[in-house]
Amino acid sequence: MPKKIDARSADWLQGDYFFRVARRAFLEQGGTPPHLLDGRPIIGICNSGSDLVPCNSHFRHLVEHIKRGVFEAGGLPLEFATMPLGEQFLRPSSFLYRNLVSMQVEETLRANPIDGVVLMTGCDKTTPALLMGAASCDLPTLVFPGGPMLNGKFDGRNLGCGTSLFEYREKLSAGEISQREFEESVTSTFRSAGHCNIMGTASTMACLVETLGLTLPGAAAIPAVDSRRAACAHQTGNAVVDLVKRDVRLSQIVTREAMIDAIRANAAIGGSTNAVIHMQAIAGRLGVDCTLDDWDTHGSDVPCIVDLMPAGRRLMEEFYYAGGMPVVLKAMEAMLHRDRPTVTGETVGDRLEKVVHADQTVIRPLDRPIKKRAGIAVLRGNLCSEGAIIKPVSATRRLLKHKGPAITFETIEAYRTRLDTVDVTPDHVLVVKNAGPRGYPGMPEIANLPLPRKLLAAGVTDMVRISDARMSGSASGTVILHVSPEAATGGTLALVEDGDMIELDVTRRRLSLDVPYDELDRRRRRWRSPAPEERGFVKHYLQHVTSASTGADFDYLVGGSGSGVPRESH
Repeated sequence: MPKKIDARSADWLQGDYFFRVARRAFLEQGGTPPHLLDGRPIIGICNSGSDLVPCNSHFRHLVEHIKRGVFEAGGLPLEFATMPLGEQFLRPSSFLYRNLVSMQVEETLRANPIDGVVLMTGCDKTTPALLMGAASCDLPTLVFPGGPMLNGKFDGRNLGCGTSLFEYREKLSAGEISQREFEESVTSTFRSAGHCNIMGTASTMACLVETLGLTLPGAAAIPAVDSRRAACAHQTGNAVVDLVKRDVRLSQIVTREAMIDAIRANAAIGGSTNAVIHMQAIAGRLGVDCTLDDWDTHGSDVPCIVDLMPAGRRLMEEFYYAGGMPVVLKAMEAMLHRDRPTVTGETVGDRLEKVVHADQTVIRPLDRPIKKRAGIAVLRGNLCSEGAIIKPVSATRRLLKHKGPAITFETIEAYRTRLDTVDVTPDHVLVVKNAGPRGYPGMPEIANLPLPRKLLAAGVTDMVRISDARMSGSASGTVILHVSPEAATGGTLALVEDGDMIELDVTRRRLSLDVPYDELDRRRRRWRSPAPEERGFVKHYLQHVTSASTGADFDYLVGGSGSGVPRESH
């Protein structure tokens, strides 16, 4: 007779004699000895690693360390996989499948005898997708970030994955380097397993998850191939069993206070604009009151204190050696909610008690920042009534207040085809439509639009660019993103025509189209929505995805469903 336990998995492995014996036998069939089925909490390990996600390919090694830690602490680990969700190969956009993977995670957790879960996250969308799914179920949850790749090395300098790629692409377009040099720089950038080593989306989300209190201290920045990453995996396995025994749910950790702290931390690290849309979706799953305006209200005046690409010069290796997120949070301690809990049972304040801010070059003190007021600015106006965002720390200062005529492109393909044939000056505003959640579909990272070759050759390095798309966390420039309502739903962006004057004033948080209301009304009556998709997941996505301003989740997934045990299957 198995030992009685007060756990969710008991509904599967205890109770009715016939089913109890049969289910235990099926687990034994997989090699689990009977004594491990007597009263141990079952820990799901959600592994997002795959050969189709090179950034997470080392997870096949790290998952074994997590399992050892779970066993050591008295739990039973059961691993499960997700759809490959990498940036490198998925078309038309990895973002299109973020919500699908979140549903896989949610339903796997709810439908199986799982008491708590470790989320193995890494490449950009794996972190929000897995966390959104876990949030809907609200089990005890601990996140294990996979870590960044090692520094790239080329021509005597460090290269950052993504940021340096864009830099060398522009050098190639301007004729400053040869194709051979470009190819060598690219292959020299990717030196090891791990996600991008700049403060792009993957690093940003890892750092924000640590800020929320969902990882072990310091877990976000350890390089993927560092031996300490494996040790962290083992300790994560220990910690999740303790979390289950204490029955600490995800909703007890991710509160409004935790979200506000994450918003502030995003500014301090010079984090990716993609964090806005992902964190909004996570908050929505948990019912946490966190709006787009909170990003401006609570984060816009926070200085950037981390000298990492793309806002700075260094990479995640140096960030780790300088102390990583514990040192960042120590530097900004006065801005944080110190009494809120973390997964280890400590408060944020407890975690920071012994942290020393020794290296003040990579992570600077608040009074000596990389850039002041580094947070996200939320823009409003007749061009974006539901909001748009810009990252001022990555923009050109003189362009933060700008008025110029629009050059419009109905699609990104039209932009790429026509860009070098249009009559364009540095004062023009480049506008790309139909790249939002519904318009693409899947809101791709195309907003950091490459500049016309003739302007690059003339030394122009930045222009105002506007779209309803997202931007890679490795990119920079005066780029206005996430314009809502998007063009594909008939937002004002759809009505912009060549020559229309657009005015940007980041200080006043304004983005306006200087076209009379009557003329816009005439254009709106003439506008036609894109033809709907006919089948499959994309059709479902288009029917249910919400605005970028609220996280682009599915409307019916906002607010979680809990971890109640489903009805019997036999």
